[in-house]
Amino acid sequence: MGDARGSLAEAARGRARGPALARATAWLAEALDAEAAGDGPRLLRACRRGLAVVEDYRWALGSSELRARASAHGAELATLGQRQALRSGRARTLLVWSERWRASALAVPAVRPIGDDAQAELAALRDVTSRVADALAGGRATAPLLQREQLRLERKVRARALRTPGARTAGQVGRGATVDDVLHALGPRDLLVELVDVDGRLHAVVCGGGRVTHHLAGAVEQACAEVEFARFGLTRLAYRISRAGPDGLLSRLLSAADRLEELLLGAAREQLATAGEGGRVVVVPPGRLHAVPWGLLPALRHRVVSVAPSATTWLRARRTADGADHTSGRDGHEHEQRVALVHGPGLTTQGQEVTKVAAEYDGAVRLGDGSATAAAVLQALDGADLAHVAAHGTFRSDSPLFSALHLDDGPLTVYDLQRLHRAPRRLVLSSCDSGLAATAGADELLGLASALIPLGTVAIVASVVPVNDAASVGVMAALHRSLRHGGDLAVALRDARREMIGDPVAAATAASFVCLGAG
Repeated sequence: MGDARGSLAEAARGRARGPALARATAWLAEALDAEAAGDGPRLLRACRRGLAVVEDYRWALGSSELRARASAHGAELATLGQRQALRSGRARTLLVWSERWRASALAVPAVRPIGDDAQAELAALRDVTSRVADALAGGRATAPLLQREQLRLERKVRARALRTPGARTAGQVGRGATVDDVLHALGPRDLLVELVDVDGRLHAVVCGGGRVTHHLAGAVEQACAEVEFARFGLTRLAYRISRAGPDGLLSRLLSAADRLEELLLGAAREQLATAGEGGRVVVVPPGRLHAVPWGLLPALRHRVVSVAPSATTWLRARRTADGADHTSGRDGHEHEQRVALVHGPGLTTQGQEVTKVAAEYDGAVRLGDGSATAAAVLQALDGADLAHVAAHGTFRSDSPLFSALHLDDGPLTVYDLQRLHRAPRRLVLSSCDSGLAATAGADELLGLASALIPLGTVAIVASVVPVNDAASVGVMAALHRSLRHGGDLAVALRDARREMIGDPVAAATAASFVCLGAG
């Protein structure tokens, strides 16, 4: 023990000099030495100093992928802080240390690729990707050659993004949300539930009514397995793949949802039940649980629910929404807003969804049937108050920033969306798997939806499983009817779920969507 502590003390001497990551490692040695000595205050002080070093390092990076992966260098420091918070028995301290490193890359202002060359490379990639799809579908011998060109262009686009410099210099780390900030922003009947993974066990930290409580929940691995079972069941129900029939499959799915809720929330679900249905619920899950169909859980099935990568991100989106509502003079009367409606190729409904939604909005920009090109869609999305994109999507777990929406001239990737000057304030993505993201670094998310949050999007409705095109038409029509009656996206999604009760396929489709952000 003495030799080990001596080695830690020797390693900790480098915390005041040298490269950033070397200093962060030295602070980790100091924290481990403090833990071995049972010195809680010194441990937390070392963790704070080490995380600050990594934060400064991350500010110098312009690439969202590099920022996310850089957070891995602070993961062990954050875990040490969380363990100490658990030992203290203080729910507020656990929340603080969970927020300290959660989705921190989203707190850094987005940096767009420099110059027109980046746009040209993305256009070339879009063209060759479309040609690959056509060649594969037609069984042409040119497919392998085109695939090699696609990989070359992807490497070029990614390399340019990785070289993009950060927007700020070291020492300019902003302050995150405090516990009091979060409690003040919640309404009298609202709750924020932050799920914390500490050494493979979930802990639910619940904020609301001016207090913070802590509840032990289930094992992370079991919860992840139940999430996959629920997503699999929703997909089978959406496409009617079951001998038991829709009603039988829905019954099994609801039973599984009860088990999933127990693993995710533990005793916190009793607190949700006693809070009543009038208030909102904000769920902040760890990265591994971002794909939970929250509207399926019994305690949340009839609630207004939004999902955020961190309480800080939720609070920032909430303030952005409040500021935009104030400046637009929102007072209960109708106000003209910029609405963009897009449908891509290959939908079995042939754009019927957008036709129904368009009936709710006068003067909306409509793109489809050949006009939904990447350039036109980006122009329509940029600065829109509300956008609805009905298009098939592809989630790339191998390279999440190449996840895309399929438009008339090819895929619109996350790299394309990062070129927006101002993302649409509210966005509905009714395509397959549009809400999925890949975890990176410590607890970061990379995907279509997460790319838009730093660019100013307040709320996104997106799916976490493949959805039935035909059933989506009714769900989206109900959602936009609610929006036109004054609800926000989280309220509208709750209302749409209620309307779908009685039709198992439609109910499964509605439960497959989540509201990300502030509603």
